[in-house]
Amino acid sequence: MLKAYAAVGLGGALGAGLRHVIAMSAWQTLGPWFPWGTLMVNVIGSGLIAWLAAHALTHPQGHVSRWHHFWLAGFCGGFTTFSLFSLEALLLWQRGQAVLAAFYVLLSVSGWILGAYVGHILASQKHRH
Repeated sequence: MLKAYAAVGLGGALGAGLRHVIAMSAWQTLGPWFPWGTLMVNVIGSGLIAWLAAHALTHPQGHVSRWHHFWLAGFCGGFTTFSLFSLEALLLWQRGQAVLAAFYVLLSVSGWILGAYVGHILASQKHRH
């Protein structure tokens, strides 16, 4: 059990670190007017976790299961962030940018679902061949 906690902790640290790098890069490149970094990591993370989950289903006791805690709970959990998304949407709203806040929410939720769908499809296609 201790190995699982260590795997989650290490994966979470790496995921959160990469999220920070992507968010800061997006902020520097695209500017602070819209939370592009959070949007990107959440869509990518949705696709990755769906891909990993679908892949894991094809190997219930195999190699993937040893990395389950690291990748799914750890890395993807640290990489994606619902709490920051919520705060950013609220801040846009409070700044009088209600249309931009609504756009952010709609784009995020649809992006997460599309990302998860694409990740699942990619993993499913890989295992059909």
